[in-house]
Amino acid sequence: MTNSDLKSFLDEKVELYNNPTFIESDPIQIPHLFSLKEDIEIAGFLSATISWGNRKMIIKNAHQMMDLMGNSPYDFVMSHSENNLERLESFVHRTFNGQDFNCFIRSLKHIYRNHNGMESVFAKYQESNSMQKSISEFKKIFFEISHQKRTEKHVSDPLNGSAAKRLHMMLRWFCRQDNKGVDLGIWKTISPSLLSCPLDVHSGNVARKLGLLIRNQNDAKALNELDLKLRELDPNDPVKYDFALFGLGVFEGF
Repeated sequence: MTNSDLKSFLDEKVELYNNPTFIESDPIQIPHLFSLKEDIEIAGFLSATISWGNRKMIIKNAHQMMDLMGNSPYDFVMSHSENNLERLESFVHRTFNGQDFNCFIRSLKHIYRNHNGMESVFAKYQESNSMQKSISEFKKIFFEISHQKRTEKHVSDPLNGSAAKRLHMMLRWFCRQDNKGVDLGIWKTISPSLLSCPLDVHSGNVARKLGLLIRNQNDAKALNELDLKLRELDPNDPVKYDFALFGLGVFEGF
């Protein structure tokens, strides 16, 4: 398959999957519940954080997170009491538990109160060709507060070799202007051209079958390899191909 044929094939799949019906079975439905920017950010970040495993369970547990915050995420983050945090202790999604949830709420408050919010942190450290440094710096700032060491594993660091799939997915949600009603596009200070495809088992396997990826591990090096290929296909909006790779893998068993 030539580059031109591959682009045409993947562009068709983007058109097929990048539409509102995609939302019905995806965690992106959680931030879509809100209209306030900060509510969308917090709902999206928390939903992305627990986005591994069974998708129905992810969505169910993400809804539970919103319920535990009174369906007002930003207000809860900024004005919670210690009693409010106690109700989070019962939450569990795989290895993410109530103590982690508690820490995330306190860390988010720290970011909004002392660092002018999530977008400000990610925008401040963006580089000319990727968001990898931004994610790494976000993690440092996120864990400036007192926390349990175990909670750090729930925020990936691409500079330590991780593909940081969940945070790249969140960045797609927040930064990409898709005009299709799926990605939210609430962050205007970060260009979609800098975004990376959320690399997981499904997208990685499809990318290898299509010759977009050679490296076997789904890590930061593989992500860089995939980035280069996808930016050849569309330098302005490379991460749109996440819809194609994901759809081919999950919905079509490609």
